[in-house]
Amino acid sequence: MYDWSELKAFVNSNECNWTREPESTLDQWGIHLLDTPPHNKLLGPVFARGGPAGLVSVAGNTLCEWGDIHRPDMTFSVTKTCLALITGIAVDAGLIKNIDDSIHKSLPGIGFDDNHNRQITFRQMLQFTSEWSGNCFGIPDQVDHYRNVSMQPVASTRAKGDARAMRIPGSHWEYNDIRINQFSLALLHLFKKPLPEVFKEHIMDPIGASDTWQWHGYDNSYVEINGKSMQSVPGGGHWGGGLVIAPADQALLGQFMLQQGQWHNKQLLSSNWIKQMLTPCTIAPYYGFFTWLNTGNTISKSASPESYFAMGIGGQLVWHDPVRHAVCVFRWLGEDATQRAIELVTAQLDLQQTT
Repeated sequence: MYDWSELKAFVNSNECNWTREPESTLDQWGIHLLDTPPHNKLLGPVFARGGPAGLVSVAGNTLCEWGDIHRPDMTFSVTKTCLALITGIAVDAGLIKNIDDSIHKSLPGIGFDDNHNRQITFRQMLQFTSEWSGNCFGIPDQVDHYRNVSMQPVASTRAKGDARAMRIPGSHWEYNDIRINQFSLALLHLFKKPLPEVFKEHIMDPIGASDTWQWHGYDNSYVEINGKSMQSVPGGGHWGGGLVIAPADQALLGQFMLQQGQWHNKQLLSSNWIKQMLTPCTIAPYYGFFTWLNTGNTISKSASPESYFAMGIGGQLVWHDPVRHAVCVFRWLGEDATQRAIELVTAQLDLQQTT
């Protein structure tokens, strides 16, 4: 039998140090505080959070859970993987003919028009190699130049937000929240429909997700399309907003990905798209399409090399391990506790297989 007592004790004693009531301490809360003025301020809503929560499931069966797995909370950059799934819906629907086409070709007039940006392809945006340059909802891409994130194998030695020359699109990898927000805006123009509605219709409702999740944009992220005002949503909670979702719903999404886009014998998203999402970027093999990869065990020594992750600041982690048929959701886990938490899960799963 599994014994999850050590894992539960560990995650509950290693909660991230973010306040549970951000509204009362906004001057001490959030990744936006690291940005250069005047961009170190919120543009969208933020919400009080719950305590540590999560679960471990194998083949869709929950083996262990802790905290309130039905409480929706901000999930920050885990949202990015959802944008990659929505891109797959666009590909399946023929709205994107070829991900190696320039975005300007399909969507002129939305920020991909100058000589530099018109070279940028859908693939490059999905892999964070686009070098897109510009302003998205008042924030310039420079704000996230030289940014370091916890799972990034090679750290930058320059200060975040320092100016640098743009490189040829496709030649440089950089984690950049302004660029993903620009890509989300492009998807909105493709669908001509708010992305949360697309996500709900094509994936969340069919897989049986709850109706408690929400996806918020910014106060200034409304655009007019075909005479209708629509809110563009960000790929995280960097300046507020983003996906607010419960661990139980995240586990369903994780299982959906393990099943290669299939649910109850119905192919909701092409398996080929899931495969493309998990194909290593040539110049950053630890990254796919808005998804972190464990290529060569770069991110975790304990997880299988085939594992992939949706990750966000504040201890947000959805770990998919195809070898073990496992999905593990961690919420509000201390950043320095991630590796040990993965070790404890793999130890239990592997022990069960050998007994």
